[in-house]
Amino acid sequence: MMFHSQKRVILLSVGLMVSLVSACSSSEWQVSATPSDSAVSAALDNQPDPALLRDIALPQQAAMTLPTSVRPCCAFGNGQKVKLGAMTIPFYRHANTISLEDLGAHAYEAGSFSHQKSAPDEGRSGENNGIIYTRKGGFIDLAHVRDTADNAVALFYQIHPNLGEKQSIALPFEIGPRTIEIDRFEVKLLTATQRWELAAAMAVRLAYSMAEAHEIAQYHGYRSFGPWTEDVSAYSPEDLYSNMLGAKIALAVLTNNLAMTRQQYNYHMTSWIAATLDWLEPVTAAETDALFDVIDGYWWDSNEPMPNKFMLLKRHYDLGEHQSPYLVPMDMAKNSDTWPDVVSVYETPNVAHDLSLANHVHGITIDNVAKQWLHVDAKFESHFEHVPESLWRDGFTQQSFLALTRYNEKLDETLLSEHLSQHSHLPLAIEQTSQGELK
Repeated sequence: MMFHSQKRVILLSVGLMVSLVSACSSSEWQVSATPSDSAVSAALDNQPDPALLRDIALPQQAAMTLPTSVRPCCAFGNGQKVKLGAMTIPFYRHANTISLEDLGAHAYEAGSFSHQKSAPDEGRSGENNGIIYTRKGGFIDLAHVRDTADNAVALFYQIHPNLGEKQSIALPFEIGPRTIEIDRFEVKLLTATQRWELAAAMAVRLAYSMAEAHEIAQYHGYRSFGPWTEDVSAYSPEDLYSNMLGAKIALAVLTNNLAMTRQQYNYHMTSWIAATLDWLEPVTAAETDALFDVIDGYWWDSNEPMPNKFMLLKRHYDLGEHQSPYLVPMDMAKNSDTWPDVVSVYETPNVAHDLSLANHVHGITIDNVAKQWLHVDAKFESHFEHVPESLWRDGFTQQSFLALTRYNEKLDETLLSEHLSQHSHLPLAIEQTSQGELK
């Protein structure tokens, strides 16, 4: 009884502290765009030209700082054990899944506890994050969706007022200093609408590259909470698809000019996230739990406590502008004890919906003019010993992310093989042994 009482006090204290911190750190913005002379002239015409009406300028003060931290994301799986130091906490399992009805209102730069209105005439609700399975998009991590969308909007308001000019944008420190460096390029021939669309496309592509950099950082020693290593989450199979989903939603919100104030952005992100997940055909939280049970021992191991690296058995190393989701195969589900709980998920064929982000927009190749630069701080250099120094010693950009990740993938293949040889009871180990892959 004492253990449970102490645990409750600790959780309440932490919740209050995080709530106060997030309340103090929330960013507020309200952008008042200035119309050009041609926009005013068009507005006064008998038949206004819509293209000219869009010729507005965002003020320099519209630029806002990027969120300084990411939302607590969900480790892949359900009901995981948790280890603190050398001790596994008894009787504790980490609940992870969520249903479409329980998303709550989106909150820009939310902490763990945040209450917002989901619409002007509705009451406040908490932003709920977790993992939800969808028939078209596989497992979706809501924290990743929201973080990338928030970063994209913040980048847009830094990029658009200076579009075409040389610019440097500082990013939060993870495994070293990070910046976005934008070269000068010509925009005089672009219409107002094209400039807006280009700035939005640049913002979401760069926000997605920040998500890729975060996966790399987690693998190479980054910790948001000192006692816990985060390599258990690095390259998790649902992460980058979820991040790209957030980038795609942010692009829609920005293109429709639905983020001129923080509250307006929160309202529309709330509805866009819900509508997007609904389109991807979500299942219930109970069915998501059951699908995690199906892949237990194949994609993750419920017997391994967090943050042990090989609680996660399946990883996604294919970084880049095209992302495909992982759907749980029907044959695997049929062969599991939980088939009766997920049979309805397979009543109709599940077809994966791929995502991609444009690199060539209105004559501009974004990766040629905008690069995210990462430099490795000395205290993280030991985590790069398996990677050739030429790939990271003098800093690297998103154009090297995949090449660097291939070395992480190769190391993980060796480490996973060793782990499975010591845990031969795991279904994945048995499967690979039968296929002659496990040595």
